[in-house]
Amino acid sequence: MKLNELRDNPGATKKAMRVGRGPGSGKGKMGGRGIKGQKSRSGVAIKGYEGGQMPLYQRLPKRGFNKPNRKEFAVVNLGLIQKFIDAGKLGSEITENELVDSGLVRRKRDGIRVLAKGDFTAKASITVTGASKGAVEAVEKAGGSLTVTGAPEAAAAE
Repeated sequence: MKLNELRDNPGATKKAMRVGRGPGSGKGKMGGRGIKGQKSRSGVAIKGYEGGQMPLYQRLPKRGFNKPNRKEFAVVNLGLIQKFIDAGKLGSEITENELVDSGLVRRKRDGIRVLAKGDFTAKASITVTGASKGAVEAVEKAGGSLTVTGAPEAAAAE
């Protein structure tokens, strides 16, 4: 294959509709803008404007609150940890730094939290900031241990 032979898959691209190019095009004369009026002219931006009345998006109350100092955890599932152990990328002693070095987690953030999704059969000892109750049970059932080092509200919250 050569550079000049590269083509998109059939149907991957669609030609843009050329507006105002005669009656045969299907979008000629007024180009789908209707007859007269503000919206038929160019340079119009009236989406949120209500003729001087307070716009709807400003009349509705603001809701919710984002805690400025909240903790952001990197989340990892037990099934993925098992996959990396099987592939030989993780050993039996697993810490947060090893999870990052193996490529399973991109960055630690405020800590790593383990969730119970997936099967876990390895006899490994894991040390992380947080873990769900199901994850702790699954690791202990497999014969390993899961140690939570982080804040108690992080470990208990699920």
